[in-house]
Amino acid sequence: MCERLCALGHEVVGLDCFAPYYARALKELNAQDVRAAGASLLPLDLAADDLAVALEGVQVIYHLAAQPGISEQVPFKDYERNNVQATHRLLAAAQRLPGLALFVNVGTSSIYGADATRDETAAPEPTSHYGVTKLAAEQLALALYRDRGFPACSLRLFSVYGPRERPEKLYPKLICAILEGREFPLFEGSREHLRSFTYVGDIVDGFSAVLERRDVVLGEIFNLGIDTAITTGEGIDLVEELIGQRARMAMRPRRSGD
Repeated sequence: MCERLCALGHEVVGLDCFAPYYARALKELNAQDVRAAGASLLPLDLAADDLAVALEGVQVIYHLAAQPGISEQVPFKDYERNNVQATHRLLAAAQRLPGLALFVNVGTSSIYGADATRDETAAPEPTSHYGVTKLAAEQLALALYRDRGFPACSLRLFSVYGPRERPEKLYPKLICAILEGREFPLFEGSREHLRSFTYVGDIVDGFSAVLERRDVVLGEIFNLGIDTAITTGEGIDLVEELIGQRARMAMRPRRSGD
């Protein structure tokens, strides 16, 4: 998104606290790409640092920062701090900006819970700490819109994949396991999970469309995904076919919240 905004001629400032959720070396490579595109990148923690100087003069905020994933190894306090508290502090700082035109909260399809195929008007029923805290973060932003006319909207993303994907997600983890000859952990029942895997470039197109239509997006929630879905098993089969080698599966008990 930073690269797209810079290419469109916008002045972009990125914030990242470089949390140790995965290897910092990978994050530094991503940071190099962001800076090479022409953006500034400041090492700030939304949940702890003073944000006033970083936000000075800002007109549009894309809030993608979050504690991701549904791993049971991540304590709840990390989700609460990095999703709820961080969003609350960013919103508090954003409210003091006289020229703010748009605050885009980046949400997730995980708020829908075990069944994300119902009508868009269905009530959210998250089944993970990630989904619960991301829904809370989204509602913090939209509550400000409802109460004070704060210029917020929210985009719920569906299973994004593509370049720079987090290393613990399905496709990077599977590809590395095959190429390095390691076992791939497969959770019980997950081969049948149906997902709308959405290419990151299409997600960025959606982000850009919101920027171009600020007059109609305020207070709204949009699902960003595709109208087709495949099972995790079908995705695994595709990767194995492209690489020309089968993965060595290591079965694991069902993962809570998936």
